[in-house]
Amino acid sequence: MSDRPRWLLPAAFLLLGLIWGSSFAWIKISLEEIPPATMVAWRMSLGAVAMVTLVMLLRVPWPRSGGDWMALVVLGAINAAIPIFLISWAEQFVDSGTAAVLNSLVPIFSLVIAGLVLRTEPVTSLRVAGLAIGFIGAAILATRELTLRADLSGLIGALAVVLAAISYAAGASYARNRIGHNHRYIVAGGTLIFAAVDMWVLALIADGGVIVPAEPSTLVSLAWLGLLGSFVAYILFFFLIENIGATLTTMVTYIFPVVGIAIGVTLLGEQMDARLFIGSMLVLAGVVVVGLRYDASVSRVPGGLHE
Repeated sequence: MSDRPRWLLPAAFLLLGLIWGSSFAWIKISLEEIPPATMVAWRMSLGAVAMVTLVMLLRVPWPRSGGDWMALVVLGAINAAIPIFLISWAEQFVDSGTAAVLNSLVPIFSLVIAGLVLRTEPVTSLRVAGLAIGFIGAAILATRELTLRADLSGLIGALAVVLAAISYAAGASYARNRIGHNHRYIVAGGTLIFAAVDMWVLALIADGGVIVPAEPSTLVSLAWLGLLGSFVAYILFFFLIENIGATLTTMVTYIFPVVGIAIGVTLLGEQMDARLFIGSMLVLAGVVVVGLRYDASVSRVPGGLHE
């Protein structure tokens, strides 16, 4: 890997942040026609079809071990189906910009899991301060959503995004520790396949059947979310986990607040106020502090993913 261009990793990191940061607005647009479970099911299906096509073209062998397949089943749930559904469901009640900021808590929860649960990373006083700062920012955003609406829906939506961030953090740690011997395209493809299965089951139950979108804006949103937000983004995500580790990869969420709020305010007409600004800055500051003095070798995928 020594011959890799030096710009490739930062370019992949930035592109992933821009794609996922803009996805919150596309989710909001698609929810105007179809319910969240159906929307995520279509999104995962488009991503899965594209990824399986790529795997077949490259002739990458699929796993033969039942344990490997079970790991992909778990990863499809905790790193795709659950968090993406929670965020999509929450955006019925909260602004897309707020969802983007709250999802930026992923690195903080990654530290909690890696440092306090798995004990694979040091938990310093500086990082504890970062945790506190980030959570204060999240609390400000949650109270903002509570006061913007006449009921508890905004607060519940904000909590759903926080749960999604926890699920993403768990998924990143799980991917690092359980799928290191598989090709990254197999990991991405398996994740999307099983996430699609999970979401179609939920959609059939919750939405009463298969709902086919018809509005052009919804079709464009789903194409963006499925082909860029899932297919391309998962290629980039697992490529970065392989090369810079799980915790550094989750720091792509640094980019989410800027992109998510900018699009939400300028294109969707969402409200920009002092609490959104202060809460966002505190969340971002907390994430930055958590990432200080971090040794990338700590969370590199054991053995690396096969090229």
